[in-house]
Amino acid sequence: MTTINAAHPHAAGAGGKSHVVADSITMLRRNLLHMIRYPGLSVFTIMGPVVILLLFVFVFGGTLGAGLPGVDPAGGRAAYLAYVMPGILAITIAGGAGGTATTVSMDMTEGITARFRTMAISRASVLAGHVLGNTIQTLIAVALVLGVGLTIGFRPNAGAIEWLAAAGLMVLIAYAISWLAVAMGIQAKSVETASNLPLLLVILPMLGSGFVPTDSMPAWMQGFADYQPFTPIIETIRGLLLGTPLGWNAALAVGWCVVIAVAGYLWSMVIYERKSVR
Repeated sequence: MTTINAAHPHAAGAGGKSHVVADSITMLRRNLLHMIRYPGLSVFTIMGPVVILLLFVFVFGGTLGAGLPGVDPAGGRAAYLAYVMPGILAITIAGGAGGTATTVSMDMTEGITARFRTMAISRASVLAGHVLGNTIQTLIAVALVLGVGLTIGFRPNAGAIEWLAAAGLMVLIAYAISWLAVAMGIQAKSVETASNLPLLLVILPMLGSGFVPTDSMPAWMQGFADYQPFTPIIETIRGLLLGTPLGWNAALAVGWCVVIAVAGYLWSMVIYERKSVR
């Protein structure tokens, strides 16, 4: 752990900011080393979406793809792979929250966070290390899942600008979800609870436009599916990679990411200050 002067937690100005950055990098290094030493959560983050992708494409893809508007039934599986891939990427990003919530909860319940609090280290950096570490881990998982999709026939028609925009959006989503996951991990009363809380985030892409068009759903469900956060996010990724109409989805996706990130950050800081002194 880096050595920091005793006045550090209350430092102001450029010096204080530099300490926060240095401490955050130190905590990020700790979390990346933890990820390497305990790869089980990382493997699950990757393998879960891969299994879902292969299941839906090769078991259900022919039938579901044939039901998509304007699709020749003979090419249903390939069409469905193109349709479902953005939803799988969203699930991959949401799935990373489980590992983060679990590791944060472990630090809280095992007294590691309380130990950090007694040290001359920025309090925000303890949480920032988790957020940055999970964001990096999630983006690695996204790249690997996307690689599997390309291997089995996913063929986006995006140009360089569209790829950069899609990558930027996925970084923003991963960052926002990471703050929410940190808050869930601090809030949870046990590690088991922390591992279960983020499951709702994994379900949301399935209740949006990730697997089927929302207009195929019952009216009461369609209303929820159209306005929940993951639908505009999925539609934006789909539009950037496959050229489908974007409309207002890009603005809504960025807006939802900002709201989630701010809410997760505020929730995390409030309960961190409260629970870490108990």
